[in-house]
Amino acid sequence: MAENRGNIAPPRTANGDHSDPTEDGPLEKRLRYHGNKVTVVLGAQWGDEGKGKVVDMLGTDADVVCRCQGGNNAGHTVVVEGTEYDFHLLPSGIINDKAISVIGNGVVIHLPGLFEEAGKNEAKGLIDWQDRLIISDRAHLVFDFHQAVDGLQELEKGGKSLGTTKKGIGPTYSSKAARSGLRVCDLLADFKVFSDRFKMLVTQYERMFPNLKVDVDKELKRYEDLKERVRPMVKDVVHFLNTQLEGPQKKLLVEGANATMLDIDFGTYPYVTSSNCTVGGVLTGLGIPPRCIGEVYGVAKAYTTRVGDGAFPTELNNELGELLQERGHEFGVTTKRKRRCGWLDLVLLKYADMINGFTAIALTKLDILDVFDELKIGVAYKLDGKKLPNFPANQEMLKQVEVEYCTMPGWKTNTENLRSFHDLPENAQKYVRKIEEVLGVPVRWIGVGAARDSIIKMF
Repeated sequence: MAENRGNIAPPRTANGDHSDPTEDGPLEKRLRYHGNKVTVVLGAQWGDEGKGKVVDMLGTDADVVCRCQGGNNAGHTVVVEGTEYDFHLLPSGIINDKAISVIGNGVVIHLPGLFEEAGKNEAKGLIDWQDRLIISDRAHLVFDFHQAVDGLQELEKGGKSLGTTKKGIGPTYSSKAARSGLRVCDLLADFKVFSDRFKMLVTQYERMFPNLKVDVDKELKRYEDLKERVRPMVKDVVHFLNTQLEGPQKKLLVEGANATMLDIDFGTYPYVTSSNCTVGGVLTGLGIPPRCIGEVYGVAKAYTTRVGDGAFPTELNNELGELLQERGHEFGVTTKRKRRCGWLDLVLLKYADMINGFTAIALTKLDILDVFDELKIGVAYKLDGKKLPNFPANQEMLKQVEVEYCTMPGWKTNTENLRSFHDLPENAQKYVRKIEEVLGVPVRWIGVGAARDSIIKMF
């Protein structure tokens, strides 16, 4: 029998009748989805790129601002009218008192740390945060013993430590993967069941780490009190966000924590964090479908930094690196450790773009380069004299690469008070255009200072 491809009957309704093709039924709505989309802000290097400032800028008129992964190992700094706010678990968008802030299921939460962080920022002027914060009932809990285990694991590695923040993030994600972790919904349900599972988890860790001592009764009393403090903020975030996406027009913003090169799968493993900090983590960390992803903005410094160990091809172990460190005040928000500094690495950024598909780049800290006579940009890697076609997965190979640089003249002019691209010195403009040319992604914002308004908008 010949297959009839020309006459396709309209879909049937629930009672079996063919629906009117002019009606906008569920199938038609899905095929031509025009709902809300989320704007995503991601770190494009090894973290500390200035994501908090970009999120704060975009979040001023957002309706919902979300965190999708990581924990309080992340650090975002936002400066508003001279006041510096530090956020580790709270979304940076909490500054906007008209927006709802969301902590998704992909985030691991140390509840005592959350309330301590909120208290510190309250003292600086943050108000009514608890009325504007939603916490996923599926998010996993970080306990103090997770943090203790984090430190013990680092001690065991000795000279080969990974340089973790010791915030318990890795051990908590390990508990999650082993299916022995505890979630926010467990805390708010039957506390007897929660207590029994908590004791089992402690026993497992005490067996693995004989030096670990946990006062179980004290911790359980602490969490019995915490559950009532957190209860009003807890919701089914999957349901909440999908309702927001399919409802009336809303602006939704997602801020990634950590950065692409710290991603558990795509980063410089094993010197990475324990979650997916790339665009895929937005989907799994919030429970939203891929069709709802809109603009994806990558944030990158005008040079490169990283905290802790691991290969760093463009690192400057000289007075130029020290000058970048000093001028950029390069200390970790969370760890307070000095950041290693080097030239801008576009091989790394092209790799980050390949994974995330950046719509545009926010280039931060251009003003830090104001004093340099000349600047270098890493544009290719070579190994044994041959140009590499891709970013190496292996750490030892990455340590051995030779970087091919493009050398450009500096501008030796203060840019901090400039607010237009055309007001930038010619050599600064050329530096930005070179980045766009090599990367193949437009630069949309340029940061020229720490304050909220120290940004040049390109388009």
